[in-house]
Amino acid sequence: MRLPEEPDQPYQLNILPMIDVVFALLTFFIMSTLTLTQSQGLPVNLPGAQTRKPIDTETPTVTIDPQGNLSLDSKSIDVAALRDGIKAKLEKTAQKTVLIRADEAVSHGKVVAVMDAIRQVPGAKLAIEADRVKK
Repeated sequence: MRLPEEPDQPYQLNILPMIDVVFALLTFFIMSTLTLTQSQGLPVNLPGAQTRKPIDTETPTVTIDPQGNLSLDSKSIDVAALRDGIKAKLEKTAQKTVLIRADEAVSHGKVVAVMDAIRQVPGAKLAIEADRVKK
């Protein structure tokens, strides 16, 4: 007995699963690049400067928020303990620069007090972070 011949149908390539995989990969890469942005310290409104230069991301960072509160690498600290905290951070790394991120609303006296505490650490260098001003 002979079965009726089935008509030859051309093969079809279903691309819908491939599109799903591509969108999943795109989502993964977008989400992973969001974590690669430089996020040091707490969010503050930095003053602008045209001569701003980038600095190493592993630099110990002292942040001064608008209320004058200090933090060393996102951990709250006071001015009296700042020197010892920076000394401990600089001993763990070859980096000797300490980055100061001060909100533009912070008083000049508070920034000078922080700079003075950092300068008391032997070998420590200062850097002040600013946003780039467009010309």
